[in-house]
Amino acid sequence: MVEEKKKSALSFFMDYSWYKKYLLPGFIAQSVLIAGGYGTGRELVEYFVQYGPTGGLMGMCLTTVLWAALFALSFEFARAFKAYDYRTFFEKLIGKGWILYEVCFIVLLFLIMGVVGAASGSILRDTLGIPSLVGSGLFLVAVAYLTYSGSRAIEVALSWWSYLLYGVYAFFLFVGVTRFGGAISANFAADIVKPGWAMGGFQYAFYNIAVTSTVLFSLNYLETRREAIISGISAAVICILPGFFFYFVTIGFYPDVLSMEIPINGIIDKFGIPFLLPVWLVILFGTMIETGVGFFHSINERINSSLIAKRGHGMSNTARGLVGAGLSLAGLGISNFGLIGLIAQGYGTISWAFFILQGVGLFTIGLYKLSKLNKA
Repeated sequence: MVEEKKKSALSFFMDYSWYKKYLLPGFIAQSVLIAGGYGTGRELVEYFVQYGPTGGLMGMCLTTVLWAALFALSFEFARAFKAYDYRTFFEKLIGKGWILYEVCFIVLLFLIMGVVGAASGSILRDTLGIPSLVGSGLFLVAVAYLTYSGSRAIEVALSWWSYLLYGVYAFFLFVGVTRFGGAISANFAADIVKPGWAMGGFQYAFYNIAVTSTVLFSLNYLETRREAIISGISAAVICILPGFFFYFVTIGFYPDVLSMEIPINGIIDKFGIPFLLPVWLVILFGTMIETGVGFFHSINERINSSLIAKRGHGMSNTARGLVGAGLSLAGLGISNFGLIGLIAQGYGTISWAFFILQGVGLFTIGLYKLSKLNKA
């Protein structure tokens, strides 16, 4: 009996399918989320840190719970209705109202690309003295190539880059705690909770929940409801964990961090480790590419499914690459509006649209349709 259990456990870890089911969606979601979610640190300041060390932590815990519920239900709905692109998903969920979601999704895409463009421009200019145009060119080429390459290449690239990202974030946490652990502990001990922490966690959860649309193409590996729920909860944890790492270090510099446009630059400068900033820049630039690729691939998958339905065959790889390049060019132009304004105003407003269309929609219409499907 013991021997059978050992074989069962071994076969589980040697079977690549468990990775595709339980980890791959989370790694893709986290790769897409991070550049617009907490890559610069400004997002954490805007939605969590400003409510005090303890208040912000409470907000992050609320976000985690909301993500777990939303990811799990979204994954199960996609599995049950075989909705692996966002148009099909929202047609099944809210009928003709799917077009409202598409408008919001595209607006969010450009907002995030604006944040990515503003962040990359500021980082390259302020730290390496490289013209922003060079970084933009590299970004465009990488996005066009990956969107050209298709789903399989994107799955591999986004998941493997996540391993590198986790390693850098873990090192960042280690340095922060060992060198500034006293300040971190003191700020948490002050137990500061400012009004609005729950709203901050709520808004952060819902402006980021659109990331589920970028993961849909990878959910066709899910076969049962149990797998969908576990995968959704796993995705929430995978997405939030690097944010927690970053948050704990950021608290060591509270309240000065509130006025930093790009907190990561100021914090790494305080570390006094010369090689860390270039490494971080490489990782952050890679996450920006991942974010663009994830959103643009979702657009491609939506176009592809429509073309297959109309004419029997989908997009060519060249067309996919051109869509990626064109969308990234348009999004980078929005970066001129500035990083703080985009995050404070754009993200906060769009979160309400996703709350209604996806959050309320899933927990009312979605649950009802799933129950009817089960009875059929």
